[in-house]
Amino acid sequence: MSTPTPHGDRSGLDPAVAARLKRTPDGLVPAIAQQYDTGEVLMLGWMDDEALHRTLTTGRCTYWSRSRREYWVKGDTSGHVQHVKSVALDCDGDTLLVRVDQTGAACHTGDRTCFDADVLPVTGAE
Repeated sequence: MSTPTPHGDRSGLDPAVAARLKRTPDGLVPAIAQQYDTGEVLMLGWMDDEALHRTLTTGRCTYWSRSRREYWVKGDTSGHVQHVKSVALDCDGDTLLVRVDQTGAACHTGDRTCFDADVLPVTGAE
């Protein structure tokens, strides 16, 4: 039996992988997208079991949109595609690291990453 997802209980995710995931109460796991060759952190998205299954089997990042309550494949409308190079689960099973080859901007604002525009000051740095 697969784990229920926000979009229903239709995931094709390998049950052994699904059993290792620690999800939020709404069935999601944060997925950090990182540029595979530079290590640049691009964005954070959310995946349920089905989104992870689609990401692993298509080679394109699929996320669950919490606001629209639907799946979206990065780049389908913008052309800013994420080609998956690898996917890793962290030691606690509660975060995914998706190493990608990003085409164009990763952020919906048009910035290269979602972390370019608002760098906070660190006053306690040594």
